[in-house]
Amino acid sequence: MHSNQDDNGFEQHVGSNQRGASTLVLALFVVAVLVTAVVGLVFGHKLGYQRGFHSMETQAKQAIIDGTEATAALEDLRLSNKIATNQAATAKQELAISLANLNELRENQQALTVENRQVTQLNELYADVISDKGGMPLQVLGAKIEPLPENAFEYGFDIGMLSSDGQAKRLRPTLTLLNNDDLVEVPLDPASYAIEGIVRIRGRFVMPSGFKPLQAKLSLQAGGQEVEQLYDWRLGDRVDNMLPSLLDLPEVDESPISQ
Repeated sequence: MHSNQDDNGFEQHVGSNQRGASTLVLALFVVAVLVTAVVGLVFGHKLGYQRGFHSMETQAKQAIIDGTEATAALEDLRLSNKIATNQAATAKQELAISLANLNELRENQQALTVENRQVTQLNELYADVISDKGGMPLQVLGAKIEPLPENAFEYGFDIGMLSSDGQAKRLRPTLTLLNNDDLVEVPLDPASYAIEGIVRIRGRFVMPSGFKPLQAKLSLQAGGQEVEQLYDWRLGDRVDNMLPSLLDLPEVDESPISQ
């Protein structure tokens, strides 16, 4: 009986110790879980805060960059608008000037047209008077022969004639270059003209190689009249500042020849 009681007491003591140890282990486990949870929460909060702060910092920097770029773009837009406004104002002024010049040119053209009609009317009156008085004989009013590049020359003759009947006559000019031993006839284009007042004969020719003229002879035939005029070749003397090529020459000058 004594042994059984001791055994039961020992078993109860061991059982109590085991329950106490289990309770302690459970408590430690709970504490560990709570500590782990708290550490996790703290670490997660810190990590989330850092990420959020970094994201907000990045967004703030990007917002600053975007704001700077928007400001620069706005400034460029203002500058472009100012330039466009100035260009529009300049174009408007140029348009106004062009319109004013066009109006002036139109007025000048109208005045010139009226003046030309008046001159034509006066010339017709003079022609009628001259014709009634026997007309104007065939004659050379002006002559020139000028050197050009590449052994070429330009000729010009102003011829006047008005017949007694007031009708146009056929004029046939001939230009001949002369020296002591030979002569060269210059082909004229056109070969004939209708003359009823003043005719301007203009053209260019190339001097034959090796030929050196001493004189130029102009022969004219019109309305039964004939005229010959000799010119010393000094008319074709060289001039200063000659252009290097025929391609650089302007068109033949049709203005009256001044003597």
